[in-house]
Amino acid sequence: MQNEPQSVGLLGATSLVGECLLQKLKRNDCHVTAFSRRVMKQDDNQITWRQLVHTKNATPNTIPLWICVAPIWTLPDHFNLLLAHSAERIIVLSSTSRFTKHNSSDPAEQLTALRLQEHEARLRKWAMANNIDWIILRPTLIYGLGRDKNITEIARFIQRFGFFPIFGPAKGLRQPIHAEDVATACFNVLFSSKTTNQAYNLSGGETLSYRDMVNQVFAAFHRTPRLITIPHWVFKIAINCICKLPRYRHWTTAMAERMNTDLTFDSSDAIQDFDFSPRLFKLEPKDLPLKT
Repeated sequence: MQNEPQSVGLLGATSLVGECLLQKLKRNDCHVTAFSRRVMKQDDNQITWRQLVHTKNATPNTIPLWICVAPIWTLPDHFNLLLAHSAERIIVLSSTSRFTKHNSSDPAEQLTALRLQEHEARLRKWAMANNIDWIILRPTLIYGLGRDKNITEIARFIQRFGFFPIFGPAKGLRQPIHAEDVATACFNVLFSSKTTNQAYNLSGGETLSYRDMVNQVFAAFHRTPRLITIPHWVFKIAINCICKLPRYRHWTTAMAERMNTDLTFDSSDAIQDFDFSPRLFKLEPKDLPLKT
């Protein structure tokens, strides 16, 4: 870190990774201008909250360093904001879903993969045209603090029903990464010239099967694992029913099909370039949802 406090702009500040980033930046004496769609209470002298809807009329100050942990397809809406604040460098969160969902049986997931690919390209083109350094980080399955839509959803299902359904042997490999480790990666590349104009895949510190991952969720609740293998046709009917509940509306049969597909990525370049060192997959009490 520099001796003088660094000024950092943060888009997506109220997201899971954004919350972790705010704490990381504060601990390292950065001054953060955090942007949100809703009004946030100004109660910290290191964090200045700005409501996005009001930024057009605000007098821009110089913010050279930026991190975007909002969905990457929202970033073009804020290109003018970054230019107005004299942005010099931006770290943007994408996802390995750009690789894993392009052949999904679910058209919506295919669209997500396409949007990720297109907006990564759009970011690179815009940044180069405006002489702005860019770094793209693509984490795998993010979890943590009981707020994610991956492990937390599995945990909520187990809490509610006492079992978890799987399709086939559920031997597809996973590399879950904690949101705090994603935030640390964002912070580390913010000040690393070696990472300029590069894209990195970020995987968790442990590779395990989908079945073993679910078993660890049971273990975190001190419960004996109860995994029920369901045929594909039954899974389709069950998903069609359960997705009518608001909490499970994003569940799809494609999610079940991927239980037996390896979704692993090499993070050796991240380890080499900015000492990326994610934790093993171990759920702590803070990572579990409250009893529902």
